[in-house]
Amino acid sequence: MKKCSKTAHHSLTELNITPLLDLAFVLLVIFIITTIPPVNDLDLKLPAAAKRLKDPPRKANYITVQADGVMYLNKRQMDVTEMLQTLIGLRMDDPDLNVIVRGDSQTKYKQIRAVLEVCQQANIPKVDLATEAANQK
Repeated sequence: MKKCSKTAHHSLTELNITPLLDLAFVLLVIFIITTIPPVNDLDLKLPAAAKRLKDPPRKANYITVQADGVMYLNKRQMDVTEMLQTLIGLRMDDPDLNVIVRGDSQTKYKQIRAVLEVCQQANIPKVDLATEAANQK
């Protein structure tokens, strides 16, 4: 007389590969994430644009940042706090205020970032960055 049925032995001999596939996919994702090269070591030369420049808006206000960090709002030299107060006043007069930030190509990024933060604090809805057209060969 048999103690075990044939179906009981059959089910024990099957190999369930679902956990193995899960492990393989997890390891694959981990290897993909850890082997992506860092973006910080790329040598970039900004600003340049390949497309046609946009026409300036009708009521544009220009913020110019020179290479030495001196900032101008509509050709008037200002510091960050004075610029914030002036932009808030302009925003109260014109809710559809447009600002174009013009930075020298040698300007440090933290100075441009400070100007963008001032525009954000003043709640300026439209801020553009001015670039020159790239030389197409």
